[in-house]
Amino acid sequence: MIRIGILGDIGSGKSYVSTKFGYPVFNADNVVSELYRKDKKIFRKLNKVLPNYIDSFPINKKQIINAVLANKKNLKMIVSVVHFEIKKRMNTFLKKNKDSKIIILDIPLLLENKLNKKKDILIFVQSNKRQVLNRLKKRKNFNLKIFKRFKKIQLPLDYKKRKSHFIVNNNFTPLSVKKGVKLILNKI
Repeated sequence: MIRIGILGDIGSGKSYVSTKFGYPVFNADNVVSELYRKDKKIFRKLNKVLPNYIDSFPINKKQIINAVLANKKNLKMIVSVVHFEIKKRMNTFLKKNKDSKIIILDIPLLLENKLNKKKDILIFVQSNKRQVLNRLKKRKNFNLKIFKRFKKIQLPLDYKKRKSHFIVNNNFTPLSVKKGVKLILNKI
């Protein structure tokens, strides 16, 4: 099985690019949303470490946003609680798809949380910073402070780009992504 890790900036289109490979995708953002909506064990753990913010189930994004904005350390606590479950779910995904030729790991903190393996193929999604920020601002829950806090826990983009085996230029047109993905699949 070939494991492909997708790297890039917040809002660069990593999830969109992931789906264009045509292989099973582990999308950590979707798993986190599901955990907040359905997993009472995650709620209890977050409620224990952040009782003033995470106080009702299902956990809504407003609770998470308020916790992150209140204190820089809260984001790290949330990540540490959720990370363990993400890793478990990723391992289940890998076992389920063990016969797949290729799998895609769409995990925003893939390198930061050391979820990648040495043989993984890393692909960096490169996008125009101004376009990315404009797209993010259109999101319903966009908050610049939250964006900056998340950026601080991520490795620098230059580092991720250097570590990558391939770069996909995403100018937010399907043709550019399709072309980049096709080139990569032909090379691997």
